[in-house]
Amino acid sequence: MSGHSKWSTIKRQKGAKDEKRGQLFTKLAREITVAARSGVPDPESNFRLRIAVQKARAENMPRDNIERAIERAAGGAGSDNYDEVSYEGFGPGGVAVVIQALTDNRNRTVGEVRSVLTRAGGTLGESGSVGWMFDYVGSLLVGSENVDAEELALVAIDAGAQDVQIEDDVVEVFTEVTDLHVVQEALVAAGYDVRSAEPTMRPKTLMEAEEQTAIKNIRMLEKLEDLDDVQQVYSNLDISEEVLAAVG
Repeated sequence: MSGHSKWSTIKRQKGAKDEKRGQLFTKLAREITVAARSGVPDPESNFRLRIAVQKARAENMPRDNIERAIERAAGGAGSDNYDEVSYEGFGPGGVAVVIQALTDNRNRTVGEVRSVLTRAGGTLGESGSVGWMFDYVGSLLVGSENVDAEELALVAIDAGAQDVQIEDDVVEVFTEVTDLHVVQEALVAAGYDVRSAEPTMRPKTLMEAEEQTAIKNIRMLEKLEDLDDVQQVYSNLDISEEVLAAVG
């Protein structure tokens, strides 16, 4: 399984354990508002908005919150303008990290990101320093319990998927970002449990790290995720089952 899907697993596990729903809903609402401003405020006609709303629903965000976030895009009270920014850097041991944020204060955000990286033993890099190590693709995580994973893979590929990785409890399907919704609809129509569908930064090559270094990187990724302005964090860390158990 890729570092992306294992990191997603860790986030889901922690989300069920700690009380950070308010912060999560705030981040989801911010993404919905920015997505609605990027095109028409209709999820059916605005791909980015559809993905943002879908993700919010998957996290059980109340319908009223979603509708208010879309309405906020039209202006009025609380209609702050957020800049989309991306930072690149290195974690302990040279693990590559990409951080995507929505912020109304670039100086604050870059300072917070740099502080987390530095305290963990990493560094903030220049734009382009690690971005070339990732591909921008669509990613779907599909439950594989009581499922013939090979048949699932065939359905996904027939619908336009580029690659399928099969693990014990989940199948990760990769697509062109523009094909994400088409492949998702094909899998749902075939009766599969699509747990998430979103654009992602897929590392071209995973980096192995000694267990303690890997754990340090995961703690750093968690702290980056906890920053209010940070929306997504990606790395090329190869997370082993042993490390996954140690941080679970």
